[in-house]
Amino acid sequence: MATGPLTAVPPVVVLLAVAVLVAFLPRRVGHALGVAATGAATVWAWVVPSGAHLQTTFLGFEAVLLNVDEFSRLMGLIFGFIGAAAVLYSYASEAENVQTAFALSYVATSFGAVFAGDWLTMLFFWELMAITSTLLVWHYRGAAVRAGFRYALFHGIGGTLLMAAILQNYVAKGTFLFASVPGGPETAGIVAGLPAALAAVGIGVNVGFIGLHAWLPDTYPRPHVAASVFLCVFTTKTGVYGMYRAFPDGNVAIAYMGGGMAVFGATFALFQNDMRRLLSYHIQSQVGYMIAGVGIGGALAQAGAFAHVFNHILYKGLLFMTAGVVVYRTGEESLKKLGGLWREMPITATAFTVAALSIAGFPGFNGFVSKGIVIAGSHYDFVKGPLYVGGRTTLEWLLLIGGVGTFMSFIKFGYYAFFHGEYDGSVTDANRLQSVAMVTVAALCVGFGVFDGALFSILPFDVTDGAVVSHVYTTYTVDHLVEGLALAAAGLVGFALTKKPLSKLGRVPDVDSLYNPTVFYGTRALVVGVTELYAAVDRAVVGATNTLTVAVTDPNALYDRVVGADEDEPAYPLRAGIGFSILVLAIFVTVALLLLP
Repeated sequence: MATGPLTAVPPVVVLLAVAVLVAFLPRRVGHALGVAATGAATVWAWVVPSGAHLQTTFLGFEAVLLNVDEFSRLMGLIFGFIGAAAVLYSYASEAENVQTAFALSYVATSFGAVFAGDWLTMLFFWELMAITSTLLVWHYRGAAVRAGFRYALFHGIGGTLLMAAILQNYVAKGTFLFASVPGGPETAGIVAGLPAALAAVGIGVNVGFIGLHAWLPDTYPRPHVAASVFLCVFTTKTGVYGMYRAFPDGNVAIAYMGGGMAVFGATFALFQNDMRRLLSYHIQSQVGYMIAGVGIGGALAQAGAFAHVFNHILYKGLLFMTAGVVVYRTGEESLKKLGGLWREMPITATAFTVAALSIAGFPGFNGFVSKGIVIAGSHYDFVKGPLYVGGRTTLEWLLLIGGVGTFMSFIKFGYYAFFHGEYDGSVTDANRLQSVAMVTVAALCVGFGVFDGALFSILPFDVTDGAVVSHVYTTYTVDHLVEGLALAAAGLVGFALTKKPLSKLGRVPDVDSLYNPTVFYGTRALVVGVTELYAAVDRAVVGATNTLTVAVTDPNALYDRVVGADEDEPAYPLRAGIGFSILVLAIFVTVALLLLP
């Protein structure tokens, strides 16, 4: 059942069809079609009415293939826009048609996941996202193949855990539908207990929970620079959306995990010299703010979480674009091999500066707005925690410390890549279409920072209405401005103090340095152990069968084989009796082996 013409054909269908066409059309035509399709999806997300849905029955279960509310609308708007910018950037960065086709299929399945109206449909597209993004990584070949394999393993495990949670939720509620759709259950989210724990961990893989995050910095630096722009957007942010659907009333443990991610990701980003690896750790850190907002619960914090989803997609996409241009022009990934590029690449340096100030939450940029909402939620709507100091909650301190680490990381990035020293050689700035993509996104980072009301208008909750939120949020207050400037100053001082020791660091091991070899050698030991055990059992069964055959056909020969014959052999009846006893023993052993599990 569709409620209107705009829901008759969901965007996922159109985008998947366009992805197939792009693979076969001429390069310019295919990429132009990709930009047009993702742009149209953005317009569709803006004009489609709230409450529109497409309901059907699949395998005897009620399913809602498309459901529009203010959460899915926001996701559709930003997914469509950044998809269009990323396709344009792909064309400008010489991405092959097939790569862009995989990327568009990834965009399409992400649309399918965030516009799903039930858990079964969401899981279906969730798993397709894992497949399409893996293909996008693998297409680059080389080192990306092994990283893509690990990526697929992680997301396969995460999807399996989420599926187990969904099935148990179905047993408890009798439906897969979300509570917000017609005919849905009375209570929203995944039921408490084991299903909730499985959902948290399963979705936690996608959002980069600490300990489950290593796929992120392992994978995103490997493929083509244009592929990284797509990858940095869809999986983790769809994960945040899924976390909200699973825990619409918040969860204390998830909120603290978000705070821990903010600090952990920023800290490990500071240790990196590979540009895209540094940016990948900061995905985990920034997603931590979103997860904290979801975990805090309540209208203010959750509006902040989705505001940060929207803003993060803009500035993180822009950061990967600027890093990609540097790699595209210089062939270098390491900050240690760069320097002074602002002279030769002023457009790229300016775009990077806008994105860096945005992600760090500097006043006047979009990150300042959305981070402020989440931090306000942690202050007004969350428990004090064990480290309640200076009138700030424990979670609030974690988010602020993560903010200092973010300033330090991007001061380091900009210092070594653009503003310190000189690059040995001559390079060209971003080409025309790369510049168009970057300048457009940069303009929005500034626009949503200065005109915060434009961002507030698309949030699922009105943060300026005291009847909706626990505390009315105002972006540009004296206290908030002082806080933003203090974080920037602390970051600047922190980088000055740590610059020398950081310059001497090599690659700092993460958890994957432990479990990659553990899984590799553990799996090899398991395989060898199982095969050797099978071989031993096989030899025992074959030997027992041979013994049984000899015992039946020639008991004397069996006796001779076991006991050994000499001139003083006992009489034949004794030999036959011993042979019969061996026969019985052989039968017993054979039956026992066959009955082993």
